[in-house]
Amino acid sequence: MYRLIKPLFFQFDPEKVHHFVVKQLNWFHNHFPLGRTILRSSFDVNIKGLEREVFGIKFRNPVGLAAGFDKNGEYIEALSNLGFGFIEVGTVTPLPQPGNDKPRMFRLPEDGAIINRMGFNNKGVDTLAERLRLLKDKDKSIVIGGNIGKNKSTPNEDAVNDYIKCFDRLFDVVDYFVVNVSSPNTPGLRELQEKEPLMHLLNTLQQRNQTHEVCRPILLKIAPDLTNEQLDDIVEIVMETGIAGVIATNTTIDRSGLRTTEKVLNEAGGLSGKPLTLRSTEVIRYLSDKSNKAFPIIGVGGIHSPQDAKDKLEAGAALVQLYTGFIYEGPGIVKRICKELV
Repeated sequence: MYRLIKPLFFQFDPEKVHHFVVKQLNWFHNHFPLGRTILRSSFDVNIKGLEREVFGIKFRNPVGLAAGFDKNGEYIEALSNLGFGFIEVGTVTPLPQPGNDKPRMFRLPEDGAIINRMGFNNKGVDTLAERLRLLKDKDKSIVIGGNIGKNKSTPNEDAVNDYIKCFDRLFDVVDYFVVNVSSPNTPGLRELQEKEPLMHLLNTLQQRNQTHEVCRPILLKIAPDLTNEQLDDIVEIVMETGIAGVIATNTTIDRSGLRTTEKVLNEAGGLSGKPLTLRSTEVIRYLSDKSNKAFPIIGVGGIHSPQDAKDKLEAGAALVQLYTGFIYEGPGIVKRICKELV
């Protein structure tokens, strides 16, 4: 079914289509009782043997939805009925912000890819926290990750305060945190991946974490464009700060090897999708081998098939996430991956 309607969707602006589709899905789920049953019977994954426990959290299956798809946590219930084992919301910032000017998302169909420069557009952490609180009151079974960042207007020397605000506000309503310092779409953000500022940021959050009776797992999301020497630093930082693990990887600024020749190729932003498949897997394998599997890794980047997911798990990932592959392959990809994993 999705293969029939995808060409129609791809005739329109990617961001507008995204909002249209998820709003329709949400309405179908919330206002049409039979709709929930249809979604669950068609897409939900109820397969024994897929459950796993990672950084102290039990996941019903290892296939999650990456951050960016539902930044404000508006569609979690509907999306969870598509079979995802967990859903990551955000990136969220302390204050609401509109993000970068439109258009800011571009398809590269020949490459099975997307370029985006959204710029952490979101409604702010207070709105997200309240929405997640209401959801958790209704259903605590959905595993939710909170991806946190800084406002564009916040200088890097004050960035830690933005992360603290998001961490404190979401602590009671998410199951794990992701520190996003690797998006290429907020000016200067990737400078926070350097060893000294990153150590300071993660140590500060860990100290905050340890003031609670029960700590939340904190993960670091890294760029695929890091050198091996920088990845060595990441391993050292994770070990020294004691955070729970790493998400590998975010989008790339590399444009090499693409088939697309149109002017869209020159658009600024992060590239995701199939061109990232091999590099993301390489980073996962390097981190896993270098650390001797000392911490869990969530693999994301270019998963368009069950084999792509298996490759990342075999490289050392404990869980995987979808975004661009979900858009290109449709909602059925979650169930296909899970069936293949069994």
